Amino acid sequence: MPSLSAGHLIVRQLEEHGVARVYTVPGESFLDVLDGLHDSSIDTVVCRHEGGAGFMALAESRLTGTPGVAMVTRGPGAANAMIAVHTAWQDATPMVLFVGLIPLTDRGRGAFQEFSLEGWFGTTAKQVMVLDDERRAAETVAAAMRLAVSGRPGPVIIGLPEDVLVRTAGTGTVPLRAPADAEPASRALGELVSRLARAERPLLIVGGDGWTADDGGQLAAWAAAARIPVAADFRSYDAVPHLSPAWSGWLGYGRADTLAGRLDEADLLLFVGCARTDVLSDGYTRGLAAETLLVLQDPEAAGHAGRIDLHIPAAPAAFVAALPQPGAARGSRSGAWMEALAADQARYSVPAADGGTGVDLGTAFGLLEELLPENRILTYGAGNATIWGARYLSHHGAGSLVGPRNGAMGLAVPAAVAASLIHPGRRVVAVCGDGDFMMNAQELAVAAARKAAPLIIVADNGGYGTIVAHQRRHYPHRPSGTALDNPDFAGLIRSFGGHGERVEETADFGPALERALGSGRLALLHLITDPATMAPDTSNAAGTATGSTAGSTAPEPAAAGGNR
Repeated sequence: MPSLSAGHLIVRQLEEHGVARVYTVPGESFLDVLDGLHDSSIDTVVCRHEGGAGFMALAESRLTGTPGVAMVTRGPGAANAMIAVHTAWQDATPMVLFVGLIPLTDRGRGAFQEFSLEGWFGTTAKQVMVLDDERRAAETVAAAMRLAVSGRPGPVIIGLPEDVLVRTAGTGTVPLRAPADAEPASRALGELVSRLARAERPLLIVGGDGWTADDGGQLAAWAAAARIPVAADFRSYDAVPHLSPAWSGWLGYGRADTLAGRLDEADLLLFVGCARTDVLSDGYTRGLAAETLLVLQDPEAAGHAGRIDLHIPAAPAAFVAALPQPGAARGSRSGAWMEALAADQARYSVPAADGGTGVDLGTAFGLLEELLPENRILTYGAGNATIWGARYLSHHGAGSLVGPRNGAMGLAVPAAVAASLIHPGRRVVAVCGDGDFMMNAQELAVAAARKAAPLIIVADNGGYGTIVAHQRRHYPHRPSGTALDNPDFAGLIRSFGGHGERVEETADFGPALERALGSGRLALLHLITDPATMAPDTSNAAGTATGSTAGSTAPEPAAAGGNR
């Protein structure tokens, strides 16, 4: 076999890791890698903005379990990709970002687009690597892919100096090194089960990445048999199936006040795949005193607040595989506690009309729940519009949701495009506000070019709704810097050859949705909504949690997981 350049060997090593797609905005700084992709089995997805490329890579990771890979150029390209790196960092999602760099011979001279890779990404990546030695090309890629999924998962950055890429690097890839996957020790599992058996009001909270439909389904079934209600962390709603009798809703922005109250009542909390963070705990105000069991791959439990009585450093799959029979964890506990939480959530998830002018989103999302197939994939950006989807659209297995847990706007569209490429046979729906949609609407060009057919729902209230709600509370009658004057989004999608409709009345939504779903094309429904309706009322579930002060310290309804 002839020797390969470093750029070509990087591609070979990615193939060895089973990478199916790379998402890129091309740059002259990594031309040799692009040339290596020309004859590769890897699909090169050419994006329109580096932020969109990064978000697509993040979606790839969430939906496939393989670290998503993005490639961007130096300086401005790397700057544009930063939002996706920050999202992967805070969300603990594995990703590898390749960044083309200036030649080694020009380093430190203020050359065109020169910047400090470590300075930019050093605090938002697990590691920043620079390929200064072409002979280590394959080794560097293998190390990055392994590091991205080890411990607390996250993004890894690889800098590629332009002149190093074209140097002869060798002929062979390096063997894959599987990450250490600790299995729960029998002694620790025994203690966990004993603690669960003694608890009267336990609550299991699932979250994070790495779930499969089998893992989530098995854990939900085990919890139901052990009479333990199951809730999800913010934007992890798909970890377990919602049809489970143990399903109790989600915590974080938009959660039911009843569930927040139950968090205060619980005498034991079992976290699997996630930690007790500020969002989950309503700003470090709930569930801090309860006995706490933590099943988290990260041995440092980074980001976890409050007590830890037992920490099992294992991934969800390993924990689920090691679980004993549920009877041992049930003890003498009746099913009343679990049934009460499930009933709370059942009431909370029944679509209710919001009232007001324009399209009523409560009614609209109720119709979406009825008409979408069970294996749908939902993608979200950030902002108030996402709360209707989280509340009224159910999930039936892991790998059916991509959304930013860090509140980054602009993820919904690129994630939907990526999901449509990864799973062309499944219905993909992006839920966006008008502000969120315009953050990365340019990636619809990728969907059009690839004949991908996601459905984009844009709820248009003419403003950055989350900030409007905060302004109304803190600076009443003084709107400032939040109004949006929007174009015809339906016309935009038609310009890409897709199906687009503007919907101004609730009665028109159902027929429009049926036409969009039946079009077989990229589709968008532009819903004109009442600017006065900020988000569904989190306190409208019938009944309250006994003995709690449900809602007393809840985040403002407008804080829908977004920065706008």
